[in-house]
Amino acid sequence: MKPGHKTGVLVINLGSPDSPETGDVRRYLKQFLSDPRVIDINPVARWLLLNLIILRTRPKQSGAAYKTIWTEEGSPLVVYGKQLVTILDQELENYPVVLAMRYGNPSIESGLEELVRRGCDSVVIFPMYPQYASSSTGSCMEVVHRELAALWNTPAIHVVPPFYDHPDFIASFEAVARPVMDREKPDYVLFSYHGLPERHIRKSDPSGYCRISDDCCAQSCRENQYCYRAQCHATTRALVEALGLTNDTWSIAFQSRLGRSPWLDPNTAIVVPELAQKGVKKLAVMCPSFVAD
Repeated sequence: MKPGHKTGVLVINLGSPDSPETGDVRRYLKQFLSDPRVIDINPVARWLLLNLIILRTRPKQSGAAYKTIWTEEGSPLVVYGKQLVTILDQELENYPVVLAMRYGNPSIESGLEELVRRGCDSVVIFPMYPQYASSSTGSCMEVVHRELAALWNTPAIHVVPPFYDHPDFIASFEAVARPVMDREKPDYVLFSYHGLPERHIRKSDPSGYCRISDDCCAQSCRENQYCYRAQCHATTRALVEALGLTNDTWSIAFQSRLGRSPWLDPNTAIVVPELAQKGVKKLAVMCPSFVAD
């Protein structure tokens, strides 16, 4: 390290409302769903959808759901994020580590300002999304570049790439899953990932090759290097091998949907009851994509 040189780390996750109360949830959802990388439709249509439909009913519904997971310390995502940053800060010693959220608080702007205030002239950006999506990692990086561009002295940055099949990520996920698997001995494992509209997947392939099929996503190639679905399949293949699962005891599904346009299939909400009807008595659901409250 050069004399006077100091590197900081900005850990970024999705975000959470400040409280589960309807007003705070509404502000959070408005910021979240106003993002053109999340709802990538005509700006006027997005405004109408958000303000005339979603924000009229969703804040109260989501607030009730948030209350079921809220802790005395606050949002689980923020609480556990701060705990992670504290551990990393101790482990890395000379590298300040700061938590930021794409939506809500603490913001990316405040995180970068803190690292600069602490004397960092370079920053490692660590988006906490194992698989790449424009609506998650891409959105975070857009804000990072925008905030840095506003500074007179812009620190150098290094971005941690998607780690969907990194050996350490797979090993850490296996370490958490293995004791539960051994104790519960499930009949079937469902790998459930956060859903995306199919148009997001196609837009991530400028070559136009994308087929959104298991055959297309079965192996990594240049055409699907930004394909969220292909990276979810790669994560699953690695975990299936690590956990020693047989071919007839697992599958992939996608949860969380918004709007009427086609989203990634199969739908977790449909797959779970179907598995029960097929005689699966003990189901394990693993969610190795990004974490949200």
